[in-house]
Amino acid sequence: MIGQQLVKLLLVRGANIRIVSLDDPSRAHPDTEFLSLDLRYFDQCLEACEGVDMVFNLAGIKGSPAMSARKPASFFVPTLQFSINMMEAARRQGVEKYLFTSSVGVYSPTEIFYEDDMWKRPPSENDRFAGWAKRMGELQAEAYKIEHGWEDVYIVRPGNVFGPWDNFDSKNAMVIPSLIRRVVDGDNPLVVWGDGSELRDFIHARDCARGMIEVVESELRQPVNLASGKGVSIREIVEIIAGMVSPVPELIWDVEKPSGDKKRILSTERAKSIGFCPRISLADGIRETMEWYESNRDIADNRYNSFTESK
Repeated sequence: MIGQQLVKLLLVRGANIRIVSLDDPSRAHPDTEFLSLDLRYFDQCLEACEGVDMVFNLAGIKGSPAMSARKPASFFVPTLQFSINMMEAARRQGVEKYLFTSSVGVYSPTEIFYEDDMWKRPPSENDRFAGWAKRMGELQAEAYKIEHGWEDVYIVRPGNVFGPWDNFDSKNAMVIPSLIRRVVDGDNPLVVWGDGSELRDFIHARDCARGMIEVVESELRQPVNLASGKGVSIREIVEIIAGMVSPVPELIWDVEKPSGDKKRILSTERAKSIGFCPRISLADGIRETMEWYESNRDIADNRYNSFTESK
């Protein structure tokens, strides 16, 4: 999802791009080199990094909190493998600049997530496995800086990212793509877990990709949150999405079901210090995502599913 946007922005800048993925090659931009490699394995990471000046590591496992609770090893182990193997391979291959994509899941529940507060408390219980795995990637970058003097490793912590090319799988999708799929499929009534009061910090994938580039270009060697800095309730998200179809479905809030942390909002002061600010409004981004899904359902479903295909 973020990679699709990142590739387009980098091509405009004249970059020669190598994409590494387990997805079908048809999903890759035609003006790029595509390698089908499994980044859980070190030898394939070495191949991915050979002859490369800069690496944007966006590899990860994306799924709902419910899926994380049921299959924690499917989040924890591959995330560690992507992080450790890719960063070490990049170092050995002499990669100059490396961007590590961390996560909002590294933070402990609090009013606002400030970058420098991350190590003061453990990750939320709702993100315990994925959060600790991402923290280990950040610690790996610090270890390389101390021992090898590799300063050009950049860390970004995106908020709740959404947009075209998201994971719309009804069994493990995050809140926005899950709701979009259900609304487009005609679910009525629309049953939503929780009471809708939970606050989340959303950012469109294109804004997130632009932020990644701006962080690397700024050479800011501190972790940077990429988000809106504003809390939006799940209820507002549901009402926006439901209001984009006719007839508007009846909403039922299942307060007996778990709904995650009550508040997850990121400080964006550090991002603002390098001139980064999201440009795409929440409503416009949701509308674009819904229109993309309606027009590309065959593409949306033709993606590598780490929960069913990984061994």
